[in-house]
Amino acid sequence: MTFQFPQSDQPFHIFGEERPSSWVVTCDHATNRVPPEVNNGDLGLPAEDMARHIAYDVGAAGLSLALAKRLNAPCALSNFSRLVIDPNRGEDDPTLLMKLYDGTIIPANRFADAEEIERRLNAYHRPYHTALENLLTARENPVVLSIHSFTPQLKGRSPRPWHIGLLFADDDRLARPLLQRLSAETDLCVGENEPYGGHLEGDSIARHALDNGHLNILIELRNDLIETEPQQIAWADRLAPILQAALSDTLSFK
Repeated sequence: MTFQFPQSDQPFHIFGEERPSSWVVTCDHATNRVPPEVNNGDLGLPAEDMARHIAYDVGAAGLSLALAKRLNAPCALSNFSRLVIDPNRGEDDPTLLMKLYDGTIIPANRFADAEEIERRLNAYHRPYHTALENLLTARENPVVLSIHSFTPQLKGRSPRPWHIGLLFADDDRLARPLLQRLSAETDLCVGENEPYGGHLEGDSIARHALDNGHLNILIELRNDLIETEPQQIAWADRLAPILQAALSDTLSFK
């Protein structure tokens, strides 16, 4: 089940802004929505491709909202597909606007020039990051929790064994105690900087957490484990107390 956003043309949604927790939950790839201003709302892909991981992080929005509720935290979600322009990429990243992704050509992006990229940055990417920056600035010592999901297998690649992965860069203050607690869960295959390594220069965590010294962690869930609302709720119920305990571990060593 895909989380159904309220009908809105704005490039982001923020839920629970009034919640007092130091946690701030973010979901950069929350939806496969293509705004009508982008090629009349159609990237030229069939519905089955727009339902894949190439267009958004399957299950991540529902999990983000469920986790935020249990952590009594606000939640910021993008409201445009990563194929429109990727909010988890720096503005000078060559993968900011994908023309080919996991074997699929993106027709509406094939001839997108610098002017079109700048238009999409102004319309979607920059407003999302401004909203996230404002949300974090309003809190004292915020803790950034970024939720993503990954496909069980890329085309032509080996199956990915991990149920959950933790991504982090040099700042591992929260990552280490969380990794230790998750690794103690005997039924989980936990990836350390898997299925991807660390962070990219200028990505969301670098921009909003690392550059400001905020505690942070990026969690990747395998998307076949969070496709449905019951799965999302079950994972939120499981992860929330582990996250709280890991944060307590981190703060106790300050």
